[in-house]
Amino acid sequence: MSVKMLIDGEWTESSDGETFNSINPATGELLATIPEATDSDVDSAVRAAAVAFESPAWASMLPAERGRLLWRIADLIEENAEELARLETEDQGQPLGISRAISIPNAIEHFRYYAGWATKIHGTTVPLSMPGVDYRNRREPLGVCGLITPWNFPFMIASWKLAPALVTGNTVVLKPPEQASLSTLRLADLCVEAGVPKGVVNVVTGGPSVGRAITRHPLVAKISFTGSTEVGREIASEAGKRLARVSLELGGKAPSIVTPEVDIDSILEGNLMGGLLNCGQVCAAYTRFYVDRKRADEFAEKMAVVASSMQLGNGLDPETHLGPLVSQEHLERVDNYVKLGKDEGASLITGGSRPDDERLANGFFYKPTVFTGVNDSMTIAREEIFGPVLSVIPYDDPEELANRANDTEYGLAAVIWSRDIATANRLANQIKAGTVWINLPPFLDAAAPWGGMKASGIGREMGWEAILSYTDIKGIWTSLL
Repeated sequence: MSVKMLIDGEWTESSDGETFNSINPATGELLATIPEATDSDVDSAVRAAAVAFESPAWASMLPAERGRLLWRIADLIEENAEELARLETEDQGQPLGISRAISIPNAIEHFRYYAGWATKIHGTTVPLSMPGVDYRNRREPLGVCGLITPWNFPFMIASWKLAPALVTGNTVVLKPPEQASLSTLRLADLCVEAGVPKGVVNVVTGGPSVGRAITRHPLVAKISFTGSTEVGREIASEAGKRLARVSLELGGKAPSIVTPEVDIDSILEGNLMGGLLNCGQVCAAYTRFYVDRKRADEFAEKMAVVASSMQLGNGLDPETHLGPLVSQEHLERVDNYVKLGKDEGASLITGGSRPDDERLANGFFYKPTVFTGVNDSMTIAREEIFGPVLSVIPYDDPEELANRANDTEYGLAAVIWSRDIATANRLANQIKAGTVWINLPPFLDAAAPWGGMKASGIGREMGWEAILSYTDIKGIWTSLL
C-alpha cells in the first residue's frame, strides 16, 4: 500500500520521490510505503497554512461554526472507530483493547471537549487607574503551528494538539512519527471530509529532518512537541533563536510510592497497568517502585508472578496482554538497558529477554521484566527506558521518600499508594511532578491539564491551559474623552 501526504488540500508524493516503509511491529511485515518529505515540501505546507490562516474561509469562521466543525470531526472518528483502532494496532503495536478503549475514545473526547470551548474563548475588561480610558483584551490565534507527535500513541496525541489548535483559529503543519504515521494520515482525511478548509490542516511525513525543517521555518509561530527530552532540548533551542512559541511534553521516570500500611495484593493491578501499559511505552509509565524494605521482596515477587503470566502477541489477538515494542531499534535499546541493570548489580527476577515463542520471532517483542535490589544511582533507575522494565527500590525511612522520588531530572508524573490520606497528600505536595495520582493507574482527561516539570517539559496540554498555549493576548485601549 502506498499513501500520500496532505499539503494545501491535495494528497501528494514527496517532491523528490523518496519514501520510507511502515512496518507492522508484531509481524515485521510491510504495511505501507510513505513519502519522505523534503525541506521544499515542508515549506509548501507551511506557506499553505500561512495563506489559509488569513483566508476568509477560516479567519472569518464564526465560533459556533468552528465548534460544529470539531464536533463533526469527532463524529467521523466515532463512525470509523473500529477501522482506526485496527490501524493504530497494526501500525504501532498496541493491543486492540487499548486502541479501542483508550486511544480512539480519548481522541473523540478531545475534539468534543474543545468544540465546547469554541464559543467561550474570551478576553476581559479591566478598570484602569486613569481617567477617561477604557481597556479590554482579547485572545487571538498565533498563526501556523507545527505539531510534532510521538510513536507511542500517535492518533491520540495528534488529537491532543490538533483540537485546541483548530478551535483557537490556528492552522497547522502536523508531522506524525515515522514509525507509525498511518492513523494520523487517516485523521487528516477525516478532517477534509468534515469540511476543514484547504491548507488549514497539512500533514508532512518523514524522519527527524522533517521535524527540524518545521521547527526552523520562519513562518511557524509555535511548535508543540511530544517526545524525548533530548529532542525537546534541540527544538527549544531552535525555537528560541527566532522567539517562536514552544510547548514540550517530554520524558519521564515516574516513581510509584508504596507506603508501609498498604495491602500489596490490592495495588498490584494498578501498578502493573501503570508500568506495562502499551508495553511500557508511555511517558508517564510507573518505573521506579519505592517499597518499604521489609516488604520490597514480597512486592517484587508478586509483581513478577503476574508480569510473567501476561501473554505477548499480536495486538489483533484478543488474548494478547502485551504487544510488541515499536521497532527493532527500540527493542535493542530496551535490551541494552536490561543488560546494564544486570551489570550494575540489580537482581533480575523475571523477563530480561525476547520470548522463545517462534510465532513471535518476526516481531519486536520483549518479556515484561522486573528487577529488585535496585538503588537510586543505577542507570535503570535514572534513565527513561520506555519499555516493559520495572525496578523495585527499597526504602527504610518514609521521610526520605519525597527527596528520593525527586532525585531525577524528570518531573512528569508520580503515583502514591496509601491508606493514609494525610500522608498521601503531604507527599503529593512535596513531589516535583506535573501530575500526581493517588491510588490510581495513569488516567488522563481532556479537562485536566497535562505536562511536566524540570526536564519533562514546558507548558501544558488539555484543559483551558491548552487554549492559552495556542493564543496570544491583545490589549485594546480606547480614549473615552
